[in-house]
Amino acid sequence: MNIIILGAGQVGANVAETLASEANDITLVDINAELLHDLSDRLDIQTVVGHASHPDVLKKAGISDADMLLAVTNSDETNIVACQIAHSMFHTPTKIARVRSDEYLKYEELFNNNVLPIDVLISPEQLVAKHIQRLIEYPGAFQVLDFAGGRARMLGVKAYYGGPLVGHEIADLKKHMPGVDSRVAAIFRRGKGIVPDGHQVIEADDEVFFIAAKKDIRAVMAELRTLDKPIKRIMLAGGGNIGKRLAKALDKKYNVKIIDRNLKRIEEMSRDLSNTIVLHGDAADEDLLLEENVDQMDVFCALTNDDEANILSSMLVKRLGTRKVMSIINRHAYIDLMESEGTIDVAISPQQITISALLAHVRRGDVVAVHSLRGGAAEAIEAIAHGDSANHKVVGKTVEQLDLPTGTTVGAIIRGDEVLMAHHDIVIENEDHLILFLLDKSKFHAVEKLFQVGVSFF
Repeated sequence: MNIIILGAGQVGANVAETLASEANDITLVDINAELLHDLSDRLDIQTVVGHASHPDVLKKAGISDADMLLAVTNSDETNIVACQIAHSMFHTPTKIARVRSDEYLKYEELFNNNVLPIDVLISPEQLVAKHIQRLIEYPGAFQVLDFAGGRARMLGVKAYYGGPLVGHEIADLKKHMPGVDSRVAAIFRRGKGIVPDGHQVIEADDEVFFIAAKKDIRAVMAELRTLDKPIKRIMLAGGGNIGKRLAKALDKKYNVKIIDRNLKRIEEMSRDLSNTIVLHGDAADEDLLLEENVDQMDVFCALTNDDEANILSSMLVKRLGTRKVMSIINRHAYIDLMESEGTIDVAISPQQITISALLAHVRRGDVVAVHSLRGGAAEAIEAIAHGDSANHKVVGKTVEQLDLPTGTTVGAIIRGDEVLMAHHDIVIENEDHLILFLLDKSKFHAVEKLFQVGVSFF
């Protein structure tokens, strides 16, 4: 696929690296020549220096032959104008734009071919806020993924001593919960991925990814670890787009406090957040934190744009006794360090969350959802099977008969409103949604080909 990416910031560079590794033709556009030079030395991509929304720059980047435009610069206006030009002048088939401002996002009717021709809107702040919401909903999980409109969920949990299933085979899960159907999709043990079978024994400290219908998630979690107490009290550090959006989503159900150093921002939040306690100050101020009873908080979320500030405040509140600490961290090296040291319970990468959302629109073979896992090394995907046994490599076959690449498992099948665990003898039907786990994301193309329909189907 011929893809032009506008903006070589953290999101643009990471997306370019991911897509270039999958045999796509990538052209990256940015005004920073030095940054582009460094990326072109490291990646197999073309680069163009210039303003992303200028027609001549887009022409030079090859917009006339592009299959897709990804506009992910730091400017909403640049991204919107670039998509408009790509549509009006060059008839680019697919246009995806990162738009961050609520002043645009609240008017959904703006984004159509008659007004602003953007096919897919990506709001990183919105995606990150929803990601944190799900983690708060399931205390004890470090990743929560939605599939098929939320009918099925995949959770990543760490197995702890005392969990009923720890020290037992996966097959015992069915014996413990005869009325609940779930499936372990993958296990990571000391950083190494394991394709599970029924005889695999779950050990303490294993990172276990399992999938189940939404209603059964808590029951399965209880088998792997002692369930955490429900969350009631939450403190947020940082009242930017993510912090404010998250506070709005949480303040009717939880007791929320939010801290920010920006007085103007504090005044705005005080007007907009009726149930949230808004505090003016530094989230690394120990006296302020103790005064606001941070030691009694169930969750502390560090949400500023500054990795170092997030890490310092997280380390402090952890030492002061906060039960669970989550932090936005942009640098991968910091994520690995903080999680391995146990300083932060959950490190959140906005780049990985945004890339996951973008990948769902780049994949072929009717892939409707992609989630990057384990720092992007693994993936969970949702793909739809179309056709019949004569023109499709999946439809009409049992799960056992699928020619899946090594390290790939089918976790579940969503058929209408029914969530079916992927037992070996289930026959896949037209329009089934399959949830697959890839321990090695480089195997995606083999999976992708399985879900492409033969010409005779059309």
